[in-house]
Amino acid sequence: MDHFALNDGELFAENVPLAAIAREVGTPVYVYSRATLSRHARVFREALAGLPSVHIAFAVKSNPNLAVLRLLASEGYGADVVSEGEMNRALAAGIPAADIVFSGVGKTRRELTAAVKAGIGQFNLESEEEGMELAEIAASLGQRAPCALRVNPDVDARTHAKISTGKADNKFGVAYDRAAAIYARLSALPGLDMKGLAVHIGSQISDLEPSRLAFLKMGELMEAIRSEGHSVTHMDLGGGLGVPYKASDSLPTPQDYGAMVASVAKDWGVTLMFEPGRVITGNSGVLVTEVVRVKEGVVNPFVVVDAAMNDLARPAMYDAWHDFAAVKPNGRTMTANIVGPICESSDTFAMGREIDEVAAGDLAIFRTAGAYGATMANTYNSRALVPEVMVDGSKWAVVAARIEPATILAAEAVPEWLA
Repeated sequence: MDHFALNDGELFAENVPLAAIAREVGTPVYVYSRATLSRHARVFREALAGLPSVHIAFAVKSNPNLAVLRLLASEGYGADVVSEGEMNRALAAGIPAADIVFSGVGKTRRELTAAVKAGIGQFNLESEEEGMELAEIAASLGQRAPCALRVNPDVDARTHAKISTGKADNKFGVAYDRAAAIYARLSALPGLDMKGLAVHIGSQISDLEPSRLAFLKMGELMEAIRSEGHSVTHMDLGGGLGVPYKASDSLPTPQDYGAMVASVAKDWGVTLMFEPGRVITGNSGVLVTEVVRVKEGVVNPFVVVDAAMNDLARPAMYDAWHDFAAVKPNGRTMTANIVGPICESSDTFAMGREIDEVAAGDLAIFRTAGAYGATMANTYNSRALVPEVMVDGSKWAVVAARIEPATILAAEAVPEWLA
């Protein structure tokens, strides 16, 4: 459920007409619904209520906007971060350092040092080498870094190849059959406090069975490690639960997910940790765009919009689907190709799709754009960096300003020897 709906024939975000935001801020522009964010955060938390001990850390990479993070902090969420920049955003949003989990396969020495000094709650180690480096850093600072070892269970999440993270040939985690020995060696290092294990098999998961199999394997590994006399008090089960990008999509709900986890892990005697991302923010946002013109095509017309692949990269990167809808639909439809202005053939949002009839100057939206939307935006073709707006009932505010090409140009310089 989201809070973007027709009101007297016009699309609103909660109680605000999207056309009013477009007039004030311009297009393209991301618009988020506070009510949707809050609802999704609560639904996910309630779905896990039957588990004995839970920690939820929002996957900041899915939407790092400061206002979004502040809202989720108020809902009791921690943060799962993959860079020092994301860690600093989470801290700036008011998320306690102890509720931050630092994931990611390429943490640098600088990032590890900053995170130890910040006092974050858990490092998810991606390799024995990373653990050894972190141990040395923490010991030099007179501290013990709390850690979990990320394990690659070699389970196919049956999702897109570019967002799969749990197969043997993926770069994440340590091999399952080597994990117990690595855990034992890391537990002996004075700079580390080995607390548990972590697993994450992919994103936009539409079938819970691969996750269930991965969690069963992790439970077996936990018991093997405990049998060797080592402590396992935390199990990070990652995130990845999918959201419906099409009205026809049928996906497991947070309640389905919570029931599956309870069936596998409720008696493990650990704090269960989760890293939801798109399931919280995906349907909370839309990208508002204006039709530049409708161009004749050989088979279908091209609807050229002012949003582009630099604003919403998912279709170009993953052939991802985003529903397209007119802000003021007239009741008629057309079959068209939806494209942006970037000088790349990949700047295509849809081909041969039946959509609301639109004409030059009309406003439209790409739905389910609250996750992996603005966070992946860039300035290719010297375009502006897309702004973000949050709506709360009848109020709205710009929560990330448009960064114009002139601002970016001003940060560059011609060396004296080229002047």
